[in-house]
Amino acid sequence: MKKIILMLITLILTGCNGFPNGTISQPEGKVIVGGEQYTMMSGGYEWKEDNIEISTKSIPDINELAELFETIEVDKGDTLKFEIDKNPSSITVTKLNEDGTIDSVEIEDNKITLPSKEGYYIYELNTIWDQGKETFIFDINVK
Repeated sequence: MKKIILMLITLILTGCNGFPNGTISQPEGKVIVGGEQYTMMSGGYEWKEDNIEISTKSIPDINELAELFETIEVDKGDTLKFEIDKNPSSITVTKLNEDGTIDSVEIEDNKITLPSKEGYYIYELNTIWDQGKETFIFDINVK
């Protein structure tokens, strides 16, 4: 039941892309690896434009969001690329390791190199624009 509620919340948050005047839409983030595209989960969203302010009331847990995302199977050392709508001015990436530790990840030209060690990892991208910010979540399994 909890998964269904989380899915509905996520669908509502990510599905509300249009407004009556059609001028504002929530940015979408995609992960590209091995030629395949995956839409990241939105973990929090704030936007201010014209006279409109949008903000998520509660942010689901990173582990719960990762469960909703289709885990990407990758090889050691693969390169992963990000495409994020509206060209954010800043992107920071952190990686949650299986042992609970968190590492900062270097990003260059919207690309990161994946771990050289087998395991399960959750990534969090914090993106910033002049008008707002959004957090994206995805997970990978390195084989």
